[in-house]
Amino acid sequence: MTWPQFVTVTLNGLTLAALYFVVAIGFTLIFGVLRVVNLAHGSLYLFGGYVGWSVADRSGSWLLGALAAFLVAGLAGLVLELGLLRPLHGQDLREALVTIGVSIIAADLMLAKWGGFTYDFSPPEAITGGVRIPVLGIGYPKYRLFVLAFALALGVVLWMVLTRTRLGITVRAAIDDRDIVAAVGIDVQRVFAAMFAIGAGLAGLAGVVGGSVLSISSGEDARYLLASLIVVIVGGMGSLPGTAVAAILVALVEQYSLALFPTYAAIVSFLLMVLVLAVRPQGLFGRPA
Repeated sequence: MTWPQFVTVTLNGLTLAALYFVVAIGFTLIFGVLRVVNLAHGSLYLFGGYVGWSVADRSGSWLLGALAAFLVAGLAGLVLELGLLRPLHGQDLREALVTIGVSIIAADLMLAKWGGFTYDFSPPEAITGGVRIPVLGIGYPKYRLFVLAFALALGVVLWMVLTRTRLGITVRAAIDDRDIVAAVGIDVQRVFAAMFAIGAGLAGLAGVVGGSVLSISSGEDARYLLASLIVVIVGGMGSLPGTAVAAILVALVEQYSLALFPTYAAIVSFLLMVLVLAVRPQGLFGRPA
């Protein structure tokens, strides 16, 4: 592998890691607070992508499409939590089965609405095209660099919210002992609903961000659900730093595998997950049960 190829593959891995982080962080928030493995997360990603494309196509504004994707997916997540998951809280198997059922129904409904076509986004002109990176000596797409910067900013904002705000303190306390939090007069169910909506909204926003890197089409929900599961399992369920580190590891391993031995690239991410779980069953940053 030549130097330009190595740099390009590495940058592709880092920008893919940024996308995986944006997708998986909503999954991590939902599990970290509610202990719900939301297997409809991929459907929220795809739904947000479709909604964002529809709004952007009609309005001509990519930013408006991204905002619409966040809000509509967040609302869908809130309905899912209030209508279906709240009565089943604590029943892990039933929660998993319900979210699988929702994802299957949602996939068929979205296929009926938007068809099996592939939709491409047109990001703002300021982040389209390419830019030359003098230090590395290569050209690279501006939008991919934007995705990397966006993921970094999102990670910092979420870390600040979870560690420096009253909401974050409440959320972390509820994770450790929700009964004590409820006993001091805090409406834990309202906190849970808000975090579920935020996690779902981030999945929808990721649909626009990711769809602008690649595209949006039927089947992308399963792909990104699988990527999210691998990332959060490797990083540790419910861990924000773990999600970031695991996204980088998984994406870099995936891109290097595609470059070096593409025939076996599909299984390398699973081998990484197996290796991590063999050494640390709770994941890299997860806490022992």
